[in-house]
Amino acid sequence: MKKLYQGKTKDVLANEETGAVYLFFKDDATGENGVFDPGSNTVGGSVEGKGNTGLKITSYFFELLEKNGIPTHYISSDIEKNLMEVRKLTVPKLEFVLRYFTAGSMCRRFSLEEGIVFDPPYTEVTLKDDAMGDPLITERICIMKGFLAPGQYNEALDILVRVGDVLRKELNGMNLTLIDLKIEIGYDENGKIYVADEITPDIWRIKDENGNIPNQIDCAKIITEKIG
Repeated sequence: MKKLYQGKTKDVLANEETGAVYLFFKDDATGENGVFDPGSNTVGGSVEGKGNTGLKITSYFFELLEKNGIPTHYISSDIEKNLMEVRKLTVPKLEFVLRYFTAGSMCRRFSLEEGIVFDPPYTEVTLKDDAMGDPLITERICIMKGFLAPGQYNEALDILVRVGDVLRKELNGMNLTLIDLKIEIGYDENGKIYVADEITPDIWRIKDENGNIPNQIDCAKIITEKIG
């Protein structure tokens, strides 16, 4: 395997003989000062088995999205090896964010209280750039910088809302309330858009039935108990 990209919680690998592309799920978790936080831009530590659990969860939710007609880059998983085979796509350094309630960076940026309801959900797009603090980015700038072609920005936002609908319904069935989420998208040589990266507690915040917001490690335990 050749390493194509090293991320905070996953690496992108390629099989040099077959050309197949894989994500390797690591045990690293984002956070700061010993506190795990899915919204953090730094690695806060490692938890044994996190990568394996994350792959189980992301496989479950990618398969769920596919069943609901939402295209993803997921092909298959090798749970024992922490590897997920994925489609070869161009994945721009963008994150598509959907918010049902105010939380996290939005509250800090705009001096808002936590927990204000958004109806309809609030969408935004950020540039994945740790040094710049992941700034908001518009459709016009995405096109100017060559990240997206005309029309893809709004198409990706439409997919984002559909992803939220599916995840919100599924998590509600587990007595969990979805607060917000972020996804990445990729596109093939024809410009078709797919949901990329992962669907795990690393990309969302949820509230449990007691009103608590578990970190991504504790949330993963809750989810794995629910999906078996």
